[in-house]
Amino acid sequence: MSGVGAVAPVPLQATETLGEWLHGNAPGLEGALAETVAGVVVFALAFLALVALGRAVVVPLVRRAFDRRGLDRHAQTPLLLATRTGVLFVAIALAFGFAGFENVLVSMAGIAAAGALAVGLALQNVISNFVAGVFIYTDKPFRMGDWIEWDNGDYSGTVEDISLRVTRVRTFDNELLTVPNSVLTGGVLKNPVDGDRLRLKFVFGIGYDDDIEEATGIIVEEAKRHPDIMDDPAPSVRLTELNDSDVGLQSRIWIADPSRADFVRIKGEYVRAVKERFDEEGIDIPYPVRTLEGGLQMENPATLEAADD
Repeated sequence: MSGVGAVAPVPLQATETLGEWLHGNAPGLEGALAETVAGVVVFALAFLALVALGRAVVVPLVRRAFDRRGLDRHAQTPLLLATRTGVLFVAIALAFGFAGFENVLVSMAGIAAAGALAVGLALQNVISNFVAGVFIYTDKPFRMGDWIEWDNGDYSGTVEDISLRVTRVRTFDNELLTVPNSVLTGGVLKNPVDGDRLRLKFVFGIGYDDDIEEATGIIVEEAKRHPDIMDDPAPSVRLTELNDSDVGLQSRIWIADPSRADFVRIKGEYVRAVKERFDEEGIDIPYPVRTLEGGLQMENPATLEAADD
């Protein structure tokens, strides 16, 4: 034969050849029915071959790319699942072409597009959480085991699980929070332990009659005595508050390799040590008082609270 149009594409030739063979060797399969059966057989064989090729080549390549980026195995799981799903869709589309079912493929594509639009409108929140999950995996604002805070510190805890839709956080009261990923990427997220060290600030209140320099020396000495408080950067103290009943001295210390458990323990041990030294040296931590017509009424005893920035 001559002419470009006289030569059928290789996949179509395979379907026609198989159809002719079925027509001649399978009783009851004639004409269009034989071609349809041949197309189904070619589709199945092409689909299986393409899926096997994708799993043998594409998925390992994607996994190696994730490994080069340092993505942990837990985070790779949903992304590899999405890759395998993509391989299936591509295999189906190509298999339809190999079988000569282009018209069916075009019809299915139109139906799929309309369905995708309807599903997209109905699942906007799910899609936004999915996209946010992808950003979490790529940007890595936190990892498994990190202590995070969000919503101006109203919520905090340790990350237990990260998926493409939600992140599960264990609070320090042992409650499990299931947080949509869009919540964590749509506002300010605090990750205190992302660096290799953490600064702690704490305000100690002393009386107006007490020696500020003596109290400052005690606060610094107890910081230097604690084995988990860093010497570099060195501990420091600043006078930051002049309250009605006390003078506020803000201590600033640093700890290395921080975690929530270490932070709470070190802070408690340090504050306790300073309080005991204040008691030994006779430095007062005064109660707030309020004068009423009937005399003096003492409010709740003052508690040492961390200073906010």
